[in-house]
Amino acid sequence: MTNKLRIAAFGFRSIPMREGCAGADKFAAELFPRLVKLGHEVIAYNRLYPGQEPFDGEFKGVKLKYFKTIHQKGFDTLYHSFKCTFDIIFKNTAEIVHIQNGGNSIWSIFLRLARKKVFISQDGIDWERGKWPWYGKAFLKFSALLTAFLPNEVIFDNIFARELFEKRFGKKFAFIPFGSETPDFVENDQILQTLGIKKNEYFLFVGRFIPDKGLHYLIPAFEKFKTTKKLVLVGGSPNPSDYEKKLHSTNDFRIIFSGYLYGTDVLTLMKNAYCYIQPSDVEGLSPVILNVMGLGTPVICSDIKENIYIVSDNAILFNKGDIDSLGNAMEKSINFYDQMMQNAVKAKDRALSTFSWDKVTLEHETIFQKSIVKK
Repeated sequence: MTNKLRIAAFGFRSIPMREGCAGADKFAAELFPRLVKLGHEVIAYNRLYPGQEPFDGEFKGVKLKYFKTIHQKGFDTLYHSFKCTFDIIFKNTAEIVHIQNGGNSIWSIFLRLARKKVFISQDGIDWERGKWPWYGKAFLKFSALLTAFLPNEVIFDNIFARELFEKRFGKKFAFIPFGSETPDFVENDQILQTLGIKKNEYFLFVGRFIPDKGLHYLIPAFEKFKTTKKLVLVGGSPNPSDYEKKLHSTNDFRIIFSGYLYGTDVLTLMKNAYCYIQPSDVEGLSPVILNVMGLGTPVICSDIKENIYIVSDNAILFNKGDIDSLGNAMEKSINFYDQMMQNAVKAKDRALSTFSWDKVTLEHETIFQKSIVKK
């Protein structure tokens, strides 16, 4: 018999997802409702940036609580997490606290002192991400030390990041990958018409417009690529950085910036794309690649080991950070179409057999339950 758990979660931006959200929010939107279905209580702490209004107070059985934060990168997370931490402690909203992002590890000090069971999900080597200034990277390196020793458990979705932490800190950590199931949906052909594109006539990227996603390789590579196909870039922030503004300065009419999209619109674009491109310098275990694979869409991705772990030998790889290599990969997708589609079929089988959100949820539940038993 399992114990009914009271779980509080923070460190992501919002569920349901809204503009500016990314993989952490996808993770939250998939995991927490499934934990509710297993009989547990979950309260999720959403961020509200200036100008945003709250959604309803519940999402698929998950109770939603909102705290305002600021727009300043990095500090927005810490400020929001500070509010969440003390709300959990003083209002006793949970016995299990699930935190995303090792940069939030500092709050484990207060939560452990309040006798909460603390679990941190770590998806990669945060200080390697190009979006952080030097002081941000220094703080994240310090946070890694806190991550290793303060929580009850650290859960990695990236086996290579786990290996690095285990070697550095001489400890063992848990590994649970992302899931890949895509919900049943009715395709919305209107989004194709709105963007002026046709099925199989566009390459696609979905994600945040930040340096570690590698769009500064993808755009120039596509600008040099001779094709009638288009490139659709889905994402962007309501308060674009200088980096994002520079991406928009391209004069190539084939490149389409769709803005932030979600739900059926994004799934329709994924399913109907000629090929999905992930040009990242740094990744955890990419939920976008897993979704695309699960839909049977071919993938081009950088040859970082995290991407290779997901796709195995079922995608077209290019050398990380190499614009010419990325251009050659796109050329290969045209010249070896049949082989690419055969790989897409094998990739779909791999995604659906190896990665499962229900399995991911059960594994999280098991880890949480063990902490209660040890109580």
